[in-house]
Amino acid sequence: MLAERYPYYLAGSPEDSSGVLAVTDKYTGDVATHVALADRAAIERAIVAAERATRPMARLPAYARREVLAHCATRFTERADELAEALCIEAGKPIRDSRGEVARLVETFRIASEEAGRTYGEVLPMDLSARATAYTGIWKRVPVGPCSFITPFNFPLNLVAHKVAPAIAAGCPFVLKPSSLTPIGALIIGEVLAETDLPDGAFSILPCRLADAGPFTTDERLKLLSFTGSPKVGWQLKREAGKKRVALELGGNAAVVVDHDADLDDVVQRIRLGAFYQSGQSCISVQRVLIHESIYDDLKRRLIADARTLQVGDPRDERTFIGPIISDTEAARIEDWVRAAVAAGATLLCGGRRDGKMIEPTLLESVPKDALIYASEAFGPVATLEPFATFDEAIRIVNDSRYGLQAGLFVRDIAKIQKAWDELEVGGVIIGDVPSWRVDHMPYGGVKDSGLGREGIRFAMDDLTEIRLLAIRNVPQKAP
Repeated sequence: MLAERYPYYLAGSPEDSSGVLAVTDKYTGDVATHVALADRAAIERAIVAAERATRPMARLPAYARREVLAHCATRFTERADELAEALCIEAGKPIRDSRGEVARLVETFRIASEEAGRTYGEVLPMDLSARATAYTGIWKRVPVGPCSFITPFNFPLNLVAHKVAPAIAAGCPFVLKPSSLTPIGALIIGEVLAETDLPDGAFSILPCRLADAGPFTTDERLKLLSFTGSPKVGWQLKREAGKKRVALELGGNAAVVVDHDADLDDVVQRIRLGAFYQSGQSCISVQRVLIHESIYDDLKRRLIADARTLQVGDPRDERTFIGPIISDTEAARIEDWVRAAVAAGATLLCGGRRDGKMIEPTLLESVPKDALIYASEAFGPVATLEPFATFDEAIRIVNDSRYGLQAGLFVRDIAKIQKAWDELEVGGVIIGDVPSWRVDHMPYGGVKDSGLGREGIRFAMDDLTEIRLLAIRNVPQKAP
């Protein structure tokens, strides 16, 4: 179902180029299609166009923005099979999960269409001070202006959607650099956007070489940079971004806490999904499993048995649960981290073997706290198990990380729930489920090395807009 070649989108129009990027089938390694590459000149034209589109986008009425987003949701639904197939090929995502990501793409645009008319302000009482008694204050939110978006490979539809949809809802033109590993989904989104009545220059979607991508970060005509990817890259981009706003959605080594009274059958099902969905290539993948000592051996046995049932293989096969890692280099890194942990004293409970880009679902215990597979982001189908004695100890272990994206807790005690919400150093606390759970309208983001700012349509729109105050002095009227 893939086209032989995909254009990029510059100022809302498809364009070809002499530069070509080969996109591979991540399971077979074969070249699946080609996309046009934008060069520095094309990026400059896109930024100029976005700057010119600033006022037309800001003036676009809410109903028009809503119609654009609703049109996209409808067209994505109509093209769902094509989008899922493209995702399965370019990302190696199992076909069932690919369909799920397409559904989230549709949902994200539908939510954005509803939020497009909700950029509220309010009347601000000014008479809190005697000197301001004669004044009336009103504030509203206005678009921040042209934006720059950089997205990763692991959710090439939904993570693009979480930048593009709120930008349109807020009235901001944008330039987007999708991952060079998985650009097709973003370009199909561009194809659908090109069917709408967005102002000229409102969007550009530009696969490009890293050497040409500097302006996405440094150009001062772009008023906000939103980046999703690794902490190392994200914080470096923030240093280079100058005066513009920066929103960062970065990595994690998410923990789940399983208390003594948890339903273990349910826990096993949820950890299976949280740790091994998408081969663990998610910022909120379950990486650290903290289990109360009274149930540790029982749950460990169940988790090992369950992991051994998961099918690893061709992502086109409906039975496949774990597909390929995005590249041989990343697969080799994960294998090396597992081996290093075992050499340092960890116990390999199951998995650990690699065949090319395929890695078995892997569980470890007794992992040293400074092992990379524990302390850094694994981004693979690997989880570590460890016991805890008290809930306070579990809280301390979760917080003993440079990351803080989300945490999951299987607890029933309301006092423990409140304590976790108060004390966990994360952006989100998920009760009765794994940290990998996300719904597309909720505030999503982290603290510490996991980033700054929040996604989720309404919350992203806060970053994409700024407050503008109107203060009116009520001048006393002279008697006629």
